[in-house]
Amino acid sequence: MSIEATPGSGPGKPSIRTAVAGFGLSGRVFHAPLITANSAYSLDAIATSDAGRQEDASASYPAAQLVNSPADLLALAGDLDLIVLGTPPATHYPLAKAALEAGLDVVVDKPFAVRSAEGQELMDLAARLDRVLTVFQNRRWDGDFLTVQGLLESGALGTVTRFESRFERWSPEVSKAWKADATADDGGGVLFDLGTHLIDQSLQLFGPATVIHAELRARRPGEKTDDDVFVALQHDSGVVSHLWMNMLCAQQGPRYRLLGSEGGFTKHGVDPQEPYIVAGGGPLDEEYGVEGAEWAGLLGRDGHLDRLSTERGAYPEFYRILADKINDGGTASPLPLPVNPSGPIEVLKLIEKARELALHRA
Repeated sequence: MSIEATPGSGPGKPSIRTAVAGFGLSGRVFHAPLITANSAYSLDAIATSDAGRQEDASASYPAAQLVNSPADLLALAGDLDLIVLGTPPATHYPLAKAALEAGLDVVVDKPFAVRSAEGQELMDLAARLDRVLTVFQNRRWDGDFLTVQGLLESGALGTVTRFESRFERWSPEVSKAWKADATADDGGGVLFDLGTHLIDQSLQLFGPATVIHAELRARRPGEKTDDDVFVALQHDSGVVSHLWMNMLCAQQGPRYRLLGSEGGFTKHGVDPQEPYIVAGGGPLDEEYGVEGAEWAGLLGRDGHLDRLSTERGAYPEFYRILADKINDGGTASPLPLPVNPSGPIEVLKLIEKARELALHRA
């Protein structure tokens, strides 16, 4: 499938000249398709040193210049406006710092950085340099998450007391070379990976929290960090969040379970946007983000349960909001960022606390 870079967004609004660093899952499945689906952007350059990925990138995005490394992209900074970092976590801080200093606006994949102090330094640097900096916490636009948000806003559950959220997979082998070698100091492990999403979602729903319990285990042969994690959060709002992330799970639990004073909600299945793109679809397709009716969640009490259809997933919203921010004057604009970096910094602080608690229990 050949996907041409799209034109600009209209008179007086030239395309946001964009480069993507990394063309693995992140660059290939998330960033490049979303960028080229939005007419406010042009995909001008892609960095990957892998010959096979270069071939795929060239076939899918023939208008984009291919280079071997993020450093090569930074050398093109004068011809770019925005860089998207879809590279391994340990590179996020130095690459984002260099990109900001080169005068670029920056999107950083999750986790924002390996350490919360690094994230704060980047946020402060972006403010000093008057650059737009945001973090790709795309699962804020999962269809099932949007469904839960709407359910909470409706008040149908009454006072929520418990939130359970899971990302569980059967993946007995570590598939990526960098993940096989990564330690916690490199941002390796499932807590930095899937856990970043789960913690971020819980904070979005229920507000600030502290870690009250954490279990981190490495189950798979060769796993250097963690692949089986449980974290419990106590939110200031009174809600307790139980979060599971597991890469060696033969029987998966519900994606969400919420319990409240008036009822509960249980939802199985995983947002379909990623597998849809992997299968060859695109963000502009009519079927994109639409989950099958068979995956509708159950709302109510045992014996009095109703099906609640899942909202359509909306990852393109991230880049729509970002384009509005950049085109309205960037940091000077009153429009919001798609993700304010302060949120991912709080996520990193909770990850650090979870590791501290788990180490003391070991």
